[in-house]
Amino acid sequence: MKQRVIVITGPTASGKTELAIHIAKRIGGEIISADSMQIYREMNVGTAKPAPGEMQGIPHYMLDEASIKTPYSVALYQQKAFSHIKDILSRGKVPIVAGGTGLYINSLLYKLDFSDTARDDAYRNKLDALSGEELHALLVKLDKEAAKRIHPNDKKRLIRRLEILKGGGDGTYNFRDWNEDYDFCCIGISMDRKKLYERINARVGRMIAGGLADEVYALYGKYPAELNALKAIGYKEIIPYLSGNCSLEEAAEQIRRNTRRFAKRQLTWFNNNERIKWFSFDGLSSKELEDAVMQYILQYKRVVE
Repeated sequence: MKQRVIVITGPTASGKTELAIHIAKRIGGEIISADSMQIYREMNVGTAKPAPGEMQGIPHYMLDEASIKTPYSVALYQQKAFSHIKDILSRGKVPIVAGGTGLYINSLLYKLDFSDTARDDAYRNKLDALSGEELHALLVKLDKEAAKRIHPNDKKRLIRRLEILKGGGDGTYNFRDWNEDYDFCCIGISMDRKKLYERINARVGRMIAGGLADEVYALYGKYPAELNALKAIGYKEIIPYLSGNCSLEEAAEQIRRNTRRFAKRQLTWFNNNERIKWFSFDGLSSKELEDAVMQYILQYKRVVE
């Protein structure tokens, strides 16, 4: 039998990390983060990175992997995550991939080869000078299908796709061939949109109270604002506040709005994966949801098409 890997995903603020920790405690699991911002060791408050006490003794991997000064890619993530999966399984534990970065998760679930996607920093810098709308218009001309999947505000992915095209790649990822090396049990967490937005708003409030402005101030004083990491939601909106161009509450409201929009894009992405078994928080307590997911994991048997 193939060794099992559990995947827990869903939109931001849906409770993935907390659920993954509880499931890990029940089945002897260890957690591999699939969050593209928690990769960076300098970013904590604005990424909702779990603190050591919140991990409840469960080992976590793929956190604090790199400095924001260091370019990081999905290819690097894929390589390191598979290394952790093999190590966890070799010790008789259960790997639990938990996070909301769709391409990170798909780099494990599907046969994606990143060997022909080398970085071109000069071309990246040229593209970075363009607006998101300009980049999206350029991608429409070169790869209409990719342009349908990438939002004009997502400069990072737009630049990466254009870089791949320039390097001779076809600009597409094959989300058809399932990675058959492991038996992936995929779980998605959802809830009523209003409830999700309330959770997002509450999380942003906690970030502000927890010193988000101070974290961004320290980074903004040390690193150039042009760094991709500082363009992440929760960071870029604070910079105008630090520059005296808006109030902290106005910055917080921008974070809430952009995070809600991001959550919608995440749901669109994950809804394209028919292998995800969705569990709704609606009408359930956290413990009831945990029990339902646990029962599914214990009874899970993949149906081979």
